[in-house]
Amino acid sequence: MAYQSERPDNGWVWRELQVYGNVTLSRVFTFKLEDLLSEPDEADVKDNFEAFTYQFRFAVPRDGYFQIEGRIFDIPNKVLIAEAGLPLSRKLFVAERNISIMRRIAELLPADQDIVIGGDRGESIPIENYQELLRKFPNTTEMNHYAAARVATVVGDYFALMKDAQGRYENYLNKTRSVLRTSPIRQTELLQTELEKYELIKDTISEWLRDGDRRPESDWQKMILNFLLLIFPKYVAILQNVRVQDFYSTAESTRNRYIDIALIDASGNIDVIEVKKPFEHALLNRVTYRDNHTPSKELAGSIMQAEKYLFHLSKWGVAGEKKLTTKYVKHLPPGLTIRITNPKAMIILGRDRHYDGSSALNDAQLLDLEVIKRKYANMMDIMTYDDLLRRLENIIASLRKRVEEADKV
Repeated sequence: MAYQSERPDNGWVWRELQVYGNVTLSRVFTFKLEDLLSEPDEADVKDNFEAFTYQFRFAVPRDGYFQIEGRIFDIPNKVLIAEAGLPLSRKLFVAERNISIMRRIAELLPADQDIVIGGDRGESIPIENYQELLRKFPNTTEMNHYAAARVATVVGDYFALMKDAQGRYENYLNKTRSVLRTSPIRQTELLQTELEKYELIKDTISEWLRDGDRRPESDWQKMILNFLLLIFPKYVAILQNVRVQDFYSTAESTRNRYIDIALIDASGNIDVIEVKKPFEHALLNRVTYRDNHTPSKELAGSIMQAEKYLFHLSKWGVAGEKKLTTKYVKHLPPGLTIRITNPKAMIILGRDRHYDGSSALNDAQLLDLEVIKRKYANMMDIMTYDDLLRRLENIIASLRKRVEEADKV
């Protein structure tokens, strides 16, 4: 790896190596003195290192890979990059503002697992996927916008959006009230208020999806909570942070598990819902297993988490029904009792479409995703955010048609 400082003083590297025995370049690459292939001579020192180029041993070609010691990136993992298909360059390792890409990847891996890019090793990241990662790393402008958006979100963006939604909601409620004072509501007016309600929900979710990656999961849960009972009218109550007793994880004692969101239907039956962030690649693994697209870690983990909640709820039985009813009586309609009767789960996560509306999955992936959904259909409903939008679009289309038909009567 060749390096020449952009500063007027190119000798700072040599001084760092002499004093500390190592030097860090671009806040990413750390080299020791013994990595330097040739040291500056007296002429270089007299010339204030102006023409000297530092050359460090960076990688060793072995078994079809460039092998790089993890210490160069200040990580415990060794880095292997296929010799064919991905020429070594600074941009493979350094993102905008000198962010170490390898360090970010290493944060997600065990210390003893190599970071392998390209080649034919089973655990390797395909070259095209790594290049896509590089393209999607935020640039300086995007990071500035992100910082501003996060500040706005924390201090008022969320509330401003909901305030606007609330205002629109109040407008059509006011229309309803004004009609009630003079005459019974005609079918057209009822349908129109329903239509405006679902258009409001769809517009809000669509607006959030434009910058979905920028909002934390907790914000998505709060937003969806505002609309859950409207989108799924079979439910009459929402319970948060529901404590469930776990009798099975440890033989010696009972543990507490906490369900983020639970729903109660009109008969008192309890169900579970998991709301995740709308990541584009949260559904299927990109690497196939024998030509099959398997669930991603995010989807598989969400399914397992929901299954555990359903298991512990079912095992809690009558005692759990009594405890939950007593604890959440203020959240329930008068006289309603919570029942644990074959509870089901709903998972909302990921996207099957890009932000421009084009499909994010090919035909084979869509088929395999449908197979996964049907496999769990008896115990949970797996929905993408685009499924949710399509559900709303179909409801809106139906209501518009009924409004047109009612106007003709």
